[in-house]
Order: sequence, then structure tokens, then C-alpha cells
Amino acid sequence: MVSIKLFDSERRVIEAAERLAASLGSDPNHTVAAAAMDTVGRIHEAVNVYHFTGGPCAELVVLGAAAAAGAGPLVTIAAAGDRGRGLIPPCGRCRQALLDLHPDVFVAVPTDDGPALRPIRRLLPDTYFSPDADARRIVRFNKRYYEDIATARKTSTVRYEDPIAPGPAIFLFEDDEAPRTLEGTVTGVERHRLDRLTAEQARLDGFTSIDQLKKGLQGHYPGLPSDAEVEFVTFTVEAPDAVE
Repeated sequence: MVSIKLFDSERRVIEAAERLAASLGSDPNHTVAAAAMDTVGRIHEAVNVYHFTGGPCAELVVLGAAAAAGAGPLVTIAAAGDRGRGLIPPCGRCRQALLDLHPDVFVAVPTDDGPALRPIRRLLPDTYFSPDADARRIVRFNKRYYEDIATARKTSTVRYEDPIAPGPAIFLFEDDEAPRTLEGTVTGVERHRLDRLTAEQARLDGFTSIDQLKKGLQGHYPGLPSDAEVEFVTFTVEAPDAVE
């Protein structure tokens, strides 16, 4: 499975969930904590509410807490159990809610090699997606592309296992400190095999050659197969700026 690099900002989300979980004590009605980061880097926290009628999980409570703070779409979410249980993955109900309400969120999960991030779609493959969710979409970029995208010098990107839909989106530039954002629109999405991308597509993505594009993709997606199915995505930004 292709791994996703954890930024320091995302590690802070995990740490916030674990820290809150460690403070819960012995109250049987609150046993799991969750933390979620929004597109401006704020981290929202909440705990579950156990009740025999079906109290909400911590992940659902933190969605409400973030919404109450005017957070908008969430970037990263993590949950941790009390009494030293550490990071825990979301249940099926929470996965479906996250997919419908925050379809581009990355979820922290425990692995044998430590915490890892998974796109929510990977945690719930081949599932039903609510057509009425009307969720705000996010497209992620490395922070080094901010200037080129803000000035419209870069107007395309190649993605792997990162479904992007045409339409308005928040362009999120990931960083160890806090993300930066631009408002934009995805204008087209085409599927290609990685080994069949053209030199023109590499040029539009800001690379001088196909080999340079492949090297960049394999750096971003460690373990990327040479014949992987990728998406060539074109986009525009609102009112491109002259960035100093």
C-alpha cells in the first residue's frame, strides 16, 4: 500500500487526540477522544458520549465541534482510546459519515510501523456515497507549488488513488506548520496509465520531462507502480496573484 508522509501539523492532530484521551480518567461515558484539523490549521477536539440509546462516537462529536467553530472542510482527523489504548481507527458508521461530509479528509490509523494516514475513501472502498451531502472539496498540494499555482504558472497535477471531482474546491498547500489555501476550480479529470503519460502532460505539470514527472510522483507516492492508473487533473485559480 502506498504510504502518505505525515507532516508535523498532522502529527499534532494525533498528539492532541492522545493527550485528550489520557485525561479522561475512569468515566465510562467518555472513553475516546478525537481531534481534527481544518484548512487554516486549527485543531478541534471532542470526546465520545456513551449511552445505551446509541451515543455518538468521538469522531462525530468533533465534526459538530468543528462546525460550531465555523471550520469548513476538515483536513486530518484522529481518535485515541482512554487507559493507554492509543490511536484507534474509526468504526464503520464514522467512516461513512466522514466520507459523506468530509470526502477528502485523511484519517490517522495505527499500523505495525506507527501512525499512518489514509484517505477516507481507502478506509471505505466501493461504498455508497450520499448524493445530497454537498461537501466542500479539497485538493492537496505540496507547499512548494503555492507560487506557481497562485500565479497560474502551474495548471495541472497528476494523482494516484486520490479521487478528484470537477468543480469548485479549496486548494490546500500542506506544511509542517499550518496549511495555506487558495480558491480554485477543477476543470478536467482524465485517467491514464503512468507509463503512457505524454511529454506535454509533464510540461503542463511543471516538469521538464516524463522521467522527472515519474521521479516526482514516486517521491510523493513511495511504492508507486510503473503501470499505475493515475489521473491527470487540470484546474484554475480564482484571480491569480502576483506572488512576491
